[in-house]
Amino acid sequence: MPPKPRINKQMILDASFAIVREQGHEMIGARTIAEKLGCSTQPVMYQFKTIEEIRKETYKLADEYHTGYIMPKGDKGYDPLLELGLNYIRFGYEEKNLFRFLFQTDSFAGLNAAALMSDPGTAGMLAMVSSKAGCTEEEAADVFFSLFVSAHGIASLLANNSMEYEEDVFRKVLENTYASLAE
Repeated sequence: MPPKPRINKQMILDASFAIVREQGHEMIGARTIAEKLGCSTQPVMYQFKTIEEIRKETYKLADEYHTGYIMPKGDKGYDPLLELGLNYIRFGYEEKNLFRFLFQTDSFAGLNAAALMSDPGTAGMLAMVSSKAGCTEEEAADVFFSLFVSAHGIASLLANNSMEYEEDVFRKVLENTYASLAE
């Protein structure tokens, strides 16, 4: 019976995720992962056929982390949709490399607004907006998308520049956007 591999897939993905957070997605490679794990490149490439496969699985990990990060927790007393937007913006500021990996690496190539809005993860938010604003889900989708675009723009500025994080200012922008759309 061959010995059990010392380096497993999860260890490789965890190392790749850490590399993205610390150094950026451009640094995902067999050598950098092996260095992070303190091994040769052989165990890395034994567990995965290609670096692209590692990249895709790391993307899934980053997406799960992002989802947990941005979901409203209700600890600030904000409207859940406002809290979601502010968490998204804070993610762009605090997790610059992950933000760029998730949202600025052509992952949405070929998608349109309707495809983004039909994502299963969006359904719960649309139901919440619909009930809170007393509107149809279609109207809620319009509000949600406009808030998403506003939050994404601010988060992109923070992730790509040395702009200061000013929660009060960003909250006001999202509140104004929401108020103008809810009329």
